[in-house]
Amino acid sequence: MGDGFYSVGEFSLDPKWLIDPKLLFVGPKIGEGAHAKVYEGKYKNQNVAIKIVHKGETPEEIAKRDNRFAREVAMLSRVQHKNLVKFIGACKEPVMVIVTELLLGGTLRKYLLNLRPRCLDTRVAIGFALDIARAMECLHSHGIIHRDLKPENLLLTVDHKTIKLADFGLAREESLTEMMTAETGTYRWMAPELYSTVTLRHGEKKHYNHKVDAYSFAIVLWELIHNKLPFEGMSNLQAAYAAAFKNVRPSADDLPDDLALIVTSCWKEDPNSRPNFTQIIQMLLHYLSAISPPEPVIPARIFSSKNAVLPPESPGTSSLMAKRDDAGETPKTPIESKPRGFFFCFDQCC
Repeated sequence: MGDGFYSVGEFSLDPKWLIDPKLLFVGPKIGEGAHAKVYEGKYKNQNVAIKIVHKGETPEEIAKRDNRFAREVAMLSRVQHKNLVKFIGACKEPVMVIVTELLLGGTLRKYLLNLRPRCLDTRVAIGFALDIARAMECLHSHGIIHRDLKPENLLLTVDHKTIKLADFGLAREESLTEMMTAETGTYRWMAPELYSTVTLRHGEKKHYNHKVDAYSFAIVLWELIHNKLPFEGMSNLQAAYAAAFKNVRPSADDLPDDLALIVTSCWKEDPNSRPNFTQIIQMLLHYLSAISPPEPVIPARIFSSKNAVLPPESPGTSSLMAKRDDAGETPKTPIESKPRGFFFCFDQCC
């Protein structure tokens, strides 16, 4: 193209984001979804996560794959935030690949499962919720709805202190006039307005806005606090039906009043009554300050004695959030198996 941009699907990719497949090496598989497999790998001697998109079988599947890939790459390359997985690059040939930073802490889903039957410390749970809310605030400020906010799409850093939002495969740019499909997300975490008023028909056109993400956030926050599957005992479809048509929600009765208010306001039936993520962040910070111990007041006279023992520094809110430095951002764990050639691994694994 004359403007120096590389065409991918329905959009043009800035050459600075174009991955050279010859410099990409693939290691062990670390995840798999309906549309792609994710591998640990290396790119230019940097540890990365490599998402290889599945091939479509029918023309319709191929068209959907192309659109999903183009949309995800466009949004990843456009929006950057400390609580969003860092985008490194992509390529469409010889196969569709998206390369991001490698987070070795695993998914929030796996982390919570390994913790059961114990629960997160409330302050840690709120710290994680703030990470998620800040990522969502950033997306919404760019007019992007994620539509698939759930523990499987939330990744932890290797020290398990920070959460980053991943997987933009279902993300959409918000338009007040555009009708969007209800093919989105996982039923248990999906907002009720995404469903048909008659039945849960795949692909039905619906009017909705960014407040669908606030509902999903409420379910994730409830899960962070209780470390239980929301709508336990129900299938995904049963949970969706109960939430959409019977206004059923997980119980917030055992939550402190301030925290219950945050959760229940976010999952209100009327989307317009739900807070936006800027408001959610302020509510979470207010609650965190209320439950965190105050900084100790040290009398001035204590400093007069050179032998005085000062109390340990209060952890405060900052210790609950990530300490972000280069060491924390770049995982140090090497790929266990010797990296294999990119094309060989694709032929073998996909």
